[in-house]
Amino acid sequence: MTVRWTLTIDCVDAPWVARFWREALGYVDAPPPTGFATWEEWFDAFEVPEDERDDGASLVDPDGALPPVTFLAVPEPKVAKNRVHLDLQVSGGRHRPADERRAAVAATVERLVAAGGTVLAEHEIGGALDHVVVADPEGNELCVV
Repeated sequence: MTVRWTLTIDCVDAPWVARFWREALGYVDAPPPTGFATWEEWFDAFEVPEDERDDGASLVDPDGALPPVTFLAVPEPKVAKNRVHLDLQVSGGRHRPADERRAAVAATVERLVAAGGTVLAEHEIGGALDHVVVADPEGNELCVV
């Protein structure tokens, strides 16, 4: 049996956090469900109240190969360290020269900071940058490796 799964991120401001992760992952906004021309049409069909229409967001891999990511509005902000996080593997691996790895990681970190992220820590191994811990706009950690 194949199990389809979605990564869901709880957040206070789903549209804002989804914009950050769209940039981080290179994903796109999920299209409306089959049979509906727009999300507004779907909301109307299922009588979703106006004040609840920004309570979530969904992103998909533009190539359709990777799992979707959804964002669910919750009333409470993040209060502790993530127990699960994403590693954005952009450097090509430790076999690449340290300066090339650093450049690839730095370019991604720069994009994420411009999208609202915050650098939390940089970690080195043997004097060379290994990974950078970044927080999304609501403090959810990820590593740029």
